[in-house]
Amino acid sequence: MSGFALRVAVDTPQHAGLGGALSYRSERPLAPGSLVRVPLGRREVAGIVWPGPTETDPGVELRPVAQVFDALPPLGPAWLALVEFASAYYQRGLGELALAVLPPELRKLDAQQLAQSLVRLRKKLDKQAAAALKDPPGPAPDAPEPSAEQAQALQALDDALASSRGGSPPGDGAPPRAPLPLLLFGVTGSGKTEVYLRAAQSVLARGRQALVLVPEINLTPQLQERFAARFPRRRLVALHSGLTPAQRLAAWAQAHLGLADIVLGTRLGVFASLPRLGLIVVDEEHDPSYKQQEGARYSARDLAVYRGHLEGVPVLLGSATPSLESWARAQEGRYRLLPMAQRAGGASLPKVRVFDMGSLPRDKGRPAPVLAPALLAAMQERIARGEQCLVFLNRRGYAPVLQCGDCGWKSGCPHCSAWRVFHKLDRTLRCHHCGFTERVPRACPDCGNQDIAPIGRGTEKLEEQLQELLPGARIARIDADAVRGKGELEARLAEVHAGAVDVLVGTQMVTKGHDFRRITLVAAVNPDSALFAADFRAPERLFALLMQAAGRAGRDASGAAAQMWVQTWHPQHPLYAALKRHDFAAFAQQQLSERQMGGMPPYAHLALMRAEAREASVAADFLRAAAQVASTLPDADAVMVYPPVPPGVAKVANMERMQMLVECASRARLQRFLAAWLPLLNPLRAQHKGLARWAVDVDPLSI
Repeated sequence: MSGFALRVAVDTPQHAGLGGALSYRSERPLAPGSLVRVPLGRREVAGIVWPGPTETDPGVELRPVAQVFDALPPLGPAWLALVEFASAYYQRGLGELALAVLPPELRKLDAQQLAQSLVRLRKKLDKQAAAALKDPPGPAPDAPEPSAEQAQALQALDDALASSRGGSPPGDGAPPRAPLPLLLFGVTGSGKTEVYLRAAQSVLARGRQALVLVPEINLTPQLQERFAARFPRRRLVALHSGLTPAQRLAAWAQAHLGLADIVLGTRLGVFASLPRLGLIVVDEEHDPSYKQQEGARYSARDLAVYRGHLEGVPVLLGSATPSLESWARAQEGRYRLLPMAQRAGGASLPKVRVFDMGSLPRDKGRPAPVLAPALLAAMQERIARGEQCLVFLNRRGYAPVLQCGDCGWKSGCPHCSAWRVFHKLDRTLRCHHCGFTERVPRACPDCGNQDIAPIGRGTEKLEEQLQELLPGARIARIDADAVRGKGELEARLAEVHAGAVDVLVGTQMVTKGHDFRRITLVAAVNPDSALFAADFRAPERLFALLMQAAGRAGRDASGAAAQMWVQTWHPQHPLYAALKRHDFAAFAQQQLSERQMGGMPPYAHLALMRAEAREASVAADFLRAAAQVASTLPDADAVMVYPPVPPGVAKVANMERMQMLVECASRARLQRFLAAWLPLLNPLRAQHKGLARWAVDVDPLSI
């Protein structure tokens, strides 16, 4: 056999049992990380040359590499190591993950097309650079003087940079030394973004790149504006799923070629190829959006920490309500805690008022009022003074369900075990799980009664009710339905910032990251449902959400004393007691104590196996058979495999879903168990006709 044998990672189907790299032949040696095209069956697919020895049979003729993407430098060793770790930890095929995190256009183009695309990109960047020389950008705005707490955090970061590879010039061969991750525990409005900006400035001054992650696309534009204003002469790119394929390829290429100084991205950005990486920032590190919910179910926050360890660069995790996993690591000394307890500019945190809805007089047969009279009066007072209010309800649509008063019919989804939500604006019933939408029926489909009524309340109905309660007030709504079109979110936010809105109604979209200077009152009207949810993480999510919502109020020190109102039927709940004191530490300690007693994360490690089929019995039978296989493995005595149960929403898009929880006290033993167990399940699938799919979620966020 002539030529050189190579390992190449390609995207192979999971059921094929080809999870690792495949062997090919090349006419010349290729560096690990080189992008290639290779034959796979009857197709030609993109692949990445992977490090390590090939495993070949002397009697087998290897198929040759079809194309080499010479215009693109190889992906670096640290990037390859990150992907290999993520593939093994989250139990997905190596090539499946490696190719999925690259821009889709790379998989479609051939070597010549990519080379031409890169030539066009460089010409465009050269033209922009020439234009900047002719008409240079204005000076960056003066950075505000850091507070004492900000200065302490920045000093800790500078110490971390100086002791890490991030403090060395690129290419000096210095071995990576990874500092402890830094947990920036700053109350809302304490100036965490200013710390990120100054941290990036320190890194850029050392000739390196900064990677800044945010949880959601809608937070990217405002942060991009802040960074662009502070660094007008630096190249900044955004990486997220909202870009066109061409935009995403251009942004990725600038990062990979070292042409971009700052990369802002959502969770996918953790895999950006950065040859001069010097710092990773994870803003709102507690946010569940950092966890991928399909395919390789990775946590971008956890991978950011691992990447910092691999590359020897500081990782700065920022939050007013850190995840309990990060908080526990900080308490154990595995992360360095950087507290910022004071709001920037002398602003004070809003006073939290927990209002007992049970104290209101009730008329038989009449629902409780939308707003307590005291809250309504407080809002009227704020509006009269020209201030703004935010009313938070984490449920979109007009009402969660329509119901017939005669026969009890409800607007269920025929394809899911969930109700279809009533959207009054377009008179539709819409399933928020599978998307199935129909016009609202004129009469009950079961008995013909024309008196079918909405039950419950969503943001659309809340907006309508507030217009009745506050005549003359300018009310706007921000949720996934109200800002669907391109630019609609930015336009609505601009109205709020300009003072053209008196009351903003919204879901969690408006509770995080936004710097509303005129809002002095925030109200949460129906937060109780999460208090008694089956998911053990529900209280943590609710507390974070309410703390973030409260943080939108009183950010301008010159404004009136800010308030956060919580309307609840359970005012004595300990979660609300901690919220009134803005005492995250007490809440976290109580939750961690409960989890330790119950053997839950971070004191135990979980994986969740899910299966889907047209019939629930098929999915359950497969999971029971998988559990039987698990009981024969060497590490079975250290692992608890619970019986299969349906999730909260058991049926989605005509697929019945079942899940099975796997628990272990040791992360390493759980990983060994999964690595031995999962390869045995693909052959098992063939014995269960009708099984649509199965997958495992390591470190699941919702159970």
